[in-house]
Amino acid sequence: MIKSFVAFSVFLSLISSFLFAQTETVYPEGLKVGDTAPAFTAKDQDGKKITLKEALMKGPVVILFYRGQWCPHCSKQLSHFSDSLQAITGKGATLLAVTPETSENIRKTIGKTKASFPILEDEGMVILKSYKVNFAVDEKTITRYKGYGIDFDLANGTNGANLPVPATYIIGTDGKIRYAFFNTDYRKRASVKDILDNL
Repeated sequence: MIKSFVAFSVFLSLISSFLFAQTETVYPEGLKVGDTAPAFTAKDQDGKKITLKEALMKGPVVILFYRGQWCPHCSKQLSHFSDSLQAITGKGATLLAVTPETSENIRKTIGKTKASFPILEDEGMVILKSYKVNFAVDEKTITRYKGYGIDFDLANGTNGANLPVPATYIIGTDGKIRYAFFNTDYRKRASVKDILDNL
């Protein structure tokens, strides 16, 4: 009887470990300094077509990936960059933000942050995937966020429960990544100073 109970307990433990492993978030690795930045074309909040190739003709490009208007850490970072936009463009750089959220929610982000730089809606997560920042949100987190009133299907439309690691890259005019900030802890972000020091 005791042996059977022990065996059953071990079996339950193994099953629990397996199920937990299936719901654990698997994060991407991001791009590294020296990597070639993937080309992209997308529309900004005004419906204007933005291409990386054309932006690089003017100078280096800074790309911020952010999660959504519901994320206070994202809003704080975007607000800081909006406040310092003149300092960034003064160094000849173009600032772009990329997000999986819908255009309706991008407008909410702009309302919160006063962002005046292009914010690109990444339909199909084409940019997120090419820059290796996208990940699927695990079921446990989806449920927890719904308890906070955050529904990824409403936030991201057809992109669903997928988010970017809030990475920041500086791309040189040669098309190479010359600065990369990539941290899976969403509370940690590249600062304006970090960017200005590397432009």
